[in-house]
Order: sequence, then structure tokens, then C-alpha cells
Amino acid sequence: MDKLNPTVPADPTINISSLIDVLNYFHPVSEEVKGYLREHIHACNFPKGKLILKAGQVCEHIYFIQKGAVRGFIKDGRKDVTTWITAENELVSSISGFADQEPALENMQTIEACEMLVMSFNDLQNLYEQFPEFNIVSRKLLQHYYRDAEGRAFIARLSNAESKYKYFISNNPHLVNRIPLKYVASFLGITLETLSRVRRKILVSRSK
Repeated sequence: MDKLNPTVPADPTINISSLIDVLNYFHPVSEEVKGYLREHIHACNFPKGKLILKAGQVCEHIYFIQKGAVRGFIKDGRKDVTTWITAENELVSSISGFADQEPALENMQTIEACEMLVMSFNDLQNLYEQFPEFNIVSRKLLQHYYRDAEGRAFIARLSNAESKYKYFISNNPHLVNRIPLKYVASFLGITLETLSRVRRKILVSRSK
């Protein structure tokens, strides 16, 4: 693994039960696939603020978040623009940088200290080839993340800041009081001041 990758060596006693639970939710995973995953997945820790991937690099790994939160962002001049935010029990990687093995468009950074499970691109391709049934899992996962992408596109098209934030909290209640507001504001495409004003308005309306 390169210098941007995990700072803690893989643990041979790794527990992948949380990942298996997520995969089984989409489609039952065979014992053979579980065995392959145990042999080819590594456990890694990242500190808060760690840049896991830089835009322009080829992403060689896919990550499963066991604990912590992660964001994607791009650079617009001197400004960081957050493009997605996620936390436990989700898979994260670069779409173009991993799937196509081309330079990534986005940076990927931890928002909190993270515990992750990691698999390489080559090991995942071998998994598809050796166990065709896992392609069903992958298809359903892609459908899930495509819906997430559709939601992000929907937020981007809303012109009203309050509507943007209400959509965000209705779809991400687990992130509302957890993620720094500067990242949420950036993700929503509004200023921090506007987000603070919207939050106060919502709190007041709910207290009546």
C-alpha cells in the first residue's frame, strides 16, 4: 500500500461480520465468498483528517467503514467543495479512480478517526471471476449507490436553502448532529451563515 494508505498494519484476527451483514442485506453471501473475503480483506485505522486519496491518483482500494465518517471533496480554487459524506456500514472509493483505474476526480478524507476494512482492486476483480454470484451483490450495491447519487443531484437542483437542508436531514438523520457544519454547508452548496440561519429557523418552528 502506498503512503496515502492505512497507517496501521492488517490484523490477522480481523472481524468482517459487519461487512457480511451489509452484503447479506442485498443478497445472501455463500460460505465460499465469505472465506475469500476473510483471506483478502485487511483491517486498517486512519486518524481524523487523513487524506486517503488525492484527486489525480489511481485508487487501488475499496473501503468499508466500520467506525467513523468520510467525505469526498474537490478543489475549486482555494476552496474545498464537499461532494459526499458518509459513515458506518458504507463502502467508499473513487468511481472513476477505482472502477476504471483512471485518475480520481475527487479527494477522499476522514472526518473522524476511522476503522476500515480494505480490499484491493485486483482482489475484487478475482472475486467476481471466481464467484459469479457475487456479481449480483455488486449489482444491487451499485443500484443502492446510484440512488444516493440521484439524491445528491436532487439537492444540487434545489434553489431554496431550507429545502436543501430538510432533504439532507430527512435522508441522513445519523449525520445531522455529527458532521461539522462547514462540511454540510459545502455539500449543500450554501454558506455556513445561511445553514446556521436555516437550522435556527427549523429549531424554532419545532419548539412551537
